[in-house]
Amino acid sequence: MIVDDAVVVRRLVSDVLSAVPTIEVVGTAPNGRLALAKIPQLRPELVVLDVEMPEMDGIETLTALREAHPDLPVIMFSTLTARGAAVTLEALMRGANDYVTKPANVGSVSEAMEQVRSELVPRIHSLCGVSEGAAPSRHTPRRDARPTGAPRDVDRPAPAGSRPNRGPAARVDLVVIGISTGGPSALADALPRLPADLPVPVVVVQHMPPMFTQLLAERLDRAASLRVQEAQGGERLTAGTCWIAPGDRHLSVELAPDGGGLVTRVHDGPKENSCRPSVDVLFRSVAGIVGPHSLGVMMTGMGQDGLAGSEAIVAAGGRIIAQDERSSVVWGMPGAVTHAGLPDAVVDLAGLPGEIVRRVALHRVPPLAGAAR
Repeated sequence: MIVDDAVVVRRLVSDVLSAVPTIEVVGTAPNGRLALAKIPQLRPELVVLDVEMPEMDGIETLTALREAHPDLPVIMFSTLTARGAAVTLEALMRGANDYVTKPANVGSVSEAMEQVRSELVPRIHSLCGVSEGAAPSRHTPRRDARPTGAPRDVDRPAPAGSRPNRGPAARVDLVVIGISTGGPSALADALPRLPADLPVPVVVVQHMPPMFTQLLAERLDRAASLRVQEAQGGERLTAGTCWIAPGDRHLSVELAPDGGGLVTRVHDGPKENSCRPSVDVLFRSVAGIVGPHSLGVMMTGMGQDGLAGSEAIVAAGGRIIAQDERSSVVWGMPGAVTHAGLPDAVVDLAGLPGEIVRRVALHRVPPLAGAAR
């Protein structure tokens, strides 16, 4: 179901989606009030929801929709503006599953349609569990999950020779997180439960465009005990601080010019896995410099970005943990590393902060406060 006050947008998105054999547009609505009235009759499996509409805007509609239909996937359709980014981020925090930005500065209607198709169709397929040439996978949000917080050791078959021969874990000096679909709300849940005295830096790649990442960092900074900021490049990595990769820029780490630790590096390299920033870019840089003292965390997200980078971290002696399927909005990225046999443990969202704290506390004297949580 498509909800947008602009008839041109409704028609464009309907035409794009109706041309996809696996997708049926069951209805449209020009505002949230009419959409909520139509949902019980049309019974859509997913809603594409505009951010700014008359009578009942996207936030109001999402709030009411979550009360009446808590399991119905929602993709926000927003403008690439500061206001659009702020409202979309609020929607993601309130339970929207993902978002797509409307075409801007495109040369033709056909280019606009192609942009919508490339951005929207994979997200619809992923959130609705539609497989495209791959084995079926459960991707629908698990809102009925009852997380226990306990890590589950991985004991899954992996291809011969793919599972590394792991020795004792080394002391963790850097935590890196890769995350995408469902990321803002997952980070808002996890980061505030990391202690302010965490003795290592945290670096995050969240798949988001410009403006969105800055607003996300500001919001997380207000909620977390850690200091959270968007990386600009050249910042020295310090304990108790979290850096978020800027939208449409790759983020990596490198040795400081004076040899005193690590600094961030922001650059405009080519997209990897159709992503910029890319988790693989960050994780590879960490594997090459931090090696066995790195801890990679793969969280909810669509696709396989981070798989190659996780392989590099494990090959260098570092460790990987992954979010479990039940607590992930989409188990693409963490599922890919899990099926490859790379994580030491697969942990639900509630247990991830405690697992990070526990691993960072290993080989540190005195033990880190909160490590037993």
